[in-house]
Amino acid sequence: MPVAQFLRIREAAELLRVSPDTVRRLVDTGQIKTTRSAGGRRQIDGAALAGYMAAQPRPDPPVVVGQSARNRFPGIVTRVIKDTVVAQVEMQAGPHRIVSLMTRESADELMLKPGMRAIASVKSTNVVIELARG
Repeated sequence: MPVAQFLRIREAAELLRVSPDTVRRLVDTGQIKTTRSAGGRRQIDGAALAGYMAAQPRPDPPVVVGQSARNRFPGIVTRVIKDTVVAQVEMQAGPHRIVSLMTRESADELMLKPGMRAIASVKSTNVVIELARG
């Protein structure tokens, strides 16, 4: 049976990208559970911290601005095929048919469906689909 991974307040703060004082407040308000080490120091169970982090709302991703116009193809989504892990997204950008493979989670977050305007951002052999603004 695996041994539980415990973190110090400082280590949890680094992972959360907050100050140790903020972690202490989260502990004091019961949002993060701690135990005491043999020496009496508070320690945070790594699995519990991972659960706390996963439950936090994610901020909206930054708007893509200032990227080179080269290799960016505005178009329309023509087909979306999803299985349990992967999604295949097809777009028509002018005369070009573009196909992108991405995680299903990414396609779900973008809420991709036929008829949506989007931009295919091509980098090397990877095609990234993003939503058109405006």
